[in-house]
Amino acid sequence: MTDNPGSLGRPKARTRWLPLWTALPLCALAGALAGGAYGKLKAPQYTATSYVVAVPTEKADPATALGFAQAYGRVATQLAVLGNAQVQAGVPVSELRRSVRAATSPDAPMVAVSATSHRAARAASIANAVSRALTIDANRTQDNTHVQLLQFSRATTPAAPSSASPRLTTLVGASAGGLLGGLGLLARPRRRVPAAADGAPVSVPGPAPAADLKR
Repeated sequence: MTDNPGSLGRPKARTRWLPLWTALPLCALAGALAGGAYGKLKAPQYTATSYVVAVPTEKADPATALGFAQAYGRVATQLAVLGNAQVQAGVPVSELRRSVRAATSPDAPMVAVSATSHRAARAASIANAVSRALTIDANRTQDNTHVQLLQFSRATTPAAPSSASPRLTTLVGASAGGLLGGLGLLARPRRRVPAAADGAPVSVPGPAPAADLKR
């Protein structure tokens, strides 16, 4: 005999929740999948770099050449230079402004002109075209600046993409997913213990001893 006959054959309903710590590997897995998909679907980027050097004439000193190299590095991405380079590069100025970057060194009178493109050959062609246009534009004022700009090294076709590989994007996605999952656990609302009127926590009575039940 059972105390509750109506409960025969009726399974007990239980709700099982996953432990909170499982959010970390799940978020890391989701981030890894998203990062891997991004690395696979995104077109690779190639970067090529050309170098020009500022050389002082007989009427100038190396410090003057170094100062003009810094100025030429800022001018390399301006519309006046890019407008002259678009014909040789075969791309519009808008694409040149997006893909061309220039960098200088505080110790050497040299300007590095870098170009990025989805095609390796186009990246090299753009870098060489911009450095040539910069050289021509700078040498027009050579008599006034007493500094000559020469091409130091031509850009070559890159053999490998400069963008992140799918393996790297997968690792970055997994790290970001795990970090977001951990922050979500830390920021989750805490369960509050009910308090009495005076602010003290409410004590919950425990089960009565068996000896008290027989009285």
